[in-house]
Amino acid sequence: MSLHQSVALPEGLVAVVKQDCPTCELVVPVLEQLANQTGLTVFSQDDPDFPAAIGNKRFDEDLSISWHHTIETVPTLLSVENGKETARTVGWSRSHWESISGVSDLGTELPDQRPGCGSLSVDPSLAADLELRFGGLNFSARRVEFAALEDTHEALYDRGWTDGLPVIPPSEARVLAMLRGTSRSPDEVVATVPPDLAPCTVEKVAINAVMAGCRPEYLPVVLAAVEAVCTETFNMHGLLATTMPHAPVLVVNGPIADEIGMNSGNNALGQGNRANSTIGRALQLVIRNVGGGRPGEVDRAAFGSPAKVGFCFAERESDSPWPPVSTMYGFEPGTNTVLAFPGEAPRNLVDQLSRDPDSLARTYAVNLISIQHPKLVLGFDAILAVAPDHSRVFGEAGWSREQLAERITELTVRPGSELIRGAGAIPEGIPEAMKDLDLPKFRPNGLHIVHCGGAAGLFSAIIGGWVNGDMGSNPVCVEITP
Repeated sequence: MSLHQSVALPEGLVAVVKQDCPTCELVVPVLEQLANQTGLTVFSQDDPDFPAAIGNKRFDEDLSISWHHTIETVPTLLSVENGKETARTVGWSRSHWESISGVSDLGTELPDQRPGCGSLSVDPSLAADLELRFGGLNFSARRVEFAALEDTHEALYDRGWTDGLPVIPPSEARVLAMLRGTSRSPDEVVATVPPDLAPCTVEKVAINAVMAGCRPEYLPVVLAAVEAVCTETFNMHGLLATTMPHAPVLVVNGPIADEIGMNSGNNALGQGNRANSTIGRALQLVIRNVGGGRPGEVDRAAFGSPAKVGFCFAERESDSPWPPVSTMYGFEPGTNTVLAFPGEAPRNLVDQLSRDPDSLARTYAVNLISIQHPKLVLGFDAILAVAPDHSRVFGEAGWSREQLAERITELTVRPGSELIRGAGAIPEGIPEAMKDLDLPKFRPNGLHIVHCGGAAGLFSAIIGGWVNGDMGSNPVCVEITP
């Protein structure tokens, strides 16, 4: 039996009102009329003595009647037969009240109709608490009680549950509100999170999303990000254990980016946008708090980077000369997706003079060659973030994303004799056996060209990747589900 069925209404006519409602005050004569001619029961939400002239009234002090019977507006008039609601109307409408009650000439001195007021059971300041009390959701996460004199924020830090920055305490009410951002069941296992290979439910992701500062509407993006990085293809365990500074970089595509207010323009890779900042942070907190991936333990980065706090942005699709980067992975334009890329912090790339696509591609190529080391090739992917002042050059020339990537690949081809160990008096390089090969910097589809950034500034940016292939980490793009 559901909770909605377990709180029964009395037989006959039932009215739910509150004293602090002009329309409820207006219909008091009608309530008196119905009380005299029918078996009317009145439930008052805020004043046990309202309406004063009604004898058969009850005080819905804890709002259990209102909550369980989904009262969203007062006054609400219901008809109940054999324990079941058979009809209802909200606000005041003479014709509707007469139809439900079977009583004619109701409130002839009143206007024909008036809208009602919001029920206390849907008041934003009360709704979360009512959901906790009556909603029947049993959290599986353990409760942690803090001592009376403990500072909550310091206590969370002392227990190792933060990334070094303050987090939002994940109260039951906040977690419940976060869970409203998805239709998925709280106990659904989203992924097995490395390095501890711990099962992670929607509820656990929601807890960390609260701590990160997410809004509920961000939760589907966070869930998709967790799914993406916890695949064997992405190899989150390897990315944690490496001594290199890399971390998941999230690129969001599709209408959801605008719907939740993500930034794809000015300062897209920086601070200031809540969605960008907190989605990436929530993912990192899941890896830390659920998977056990903590710096100095499994996380062995020699330097690390700001990307390890959280790195997330949206592609600027509205004025892009190219389809979304998600189409590289077979998704149709307009699909909500998250691309998880194993990347480092971005670095700026300046070319304020090139006005033709080939010269700008050459600028890109000479900069991209230096990722990790100019003599190391094919082992590292990259994101090339192209801002509008640069993308316009390619758009006006009709260059597709694929054409640009292909040209950059051609321009980065170098003879193996220049790349082998010892060449140029530099011990670092590729094995001697590859000296007779001509090699590009990137493997096929290893270069991800993403349109984003501000509309003023002849810049692009490079986000270098971690080791790719079977021993490394490969980008993963997944669809975002509600």
